[in-house]
Amino acid sequence: MTELKWFLRGDTNIKFLVDNNCNIWNGDAYKKYHEAFPETEMLSQEQFINLIKTDDEFAKKWGDLGPIYGKQWRDWDGRQERDGSYDMSLDQIANLIFQLKRNPDSRRLMVNAWNVGELSEMTLPPCHYGFQVYTRLTTREEKIVNPGKYRAISLMWNQRSVDTFLGLPFNIASYAALLCLIAEEVNMVPDQLIGNLGDVHLYSNHVDQATEQLS
Repeated sequence: MTELKWFLRGDTNIKFLVDNNCNIWNGDAYKKYHEAFPETEMLSQEQFINLIKTDDEFAKKWGDLGPIYGKQWRDWDGRQERDGSYDMSLDQIANLIFQLKRNPDSRRLMVNAWNVGELSEMTLPPCHYGFQVYTRLTTREEKIVNPGKYRAISLMWNQRSVDTFLGLPFNIASYAALLCLIAEEVNMVPDQLIGNLGDVHLYSNHVDQATEQLS
């Protein structure tokens, strides 16, 4: 949930994550740092993360992961206004909410993180690279259970690469939460969650853990 909040803030620096005890991006930031220094001058990962927490200048330089998810969701081409707001046509989340309220039958209710022109600047290109929402009128039965809510909303996300044992549970939970948040914001009922998954794999170092879980 901290990671999802980080995306929705438009943040791309791991400082917010580590300050809130979310460490799932630490390795990616450290790998970027690791590639910039010879082995003899390097900090350990523990030292690196401690500096991210305590040294703002260090965090600003080495904690940023480039224009990954949050940047693409909230500021597609970097035209942030001086007051910190964004051009809504480029703030995909704000635009999605606006369109859902204005034109919920649209077939263009999409958010994309695969910005081809900025992939080379990203520490890690997006695995889940986009999502689409779809709404429908609620049934009579649904209206009884959810009074005042006249539409149901579903979310479908697309993922190019899926670490089934470790990563996929995060993705399911994150997009389920996002669906519920959007539904609450636009006064709709959360409906279906759909994942289109490409290159679905189980890493060899997860086989024992996966076998244990299955048993």
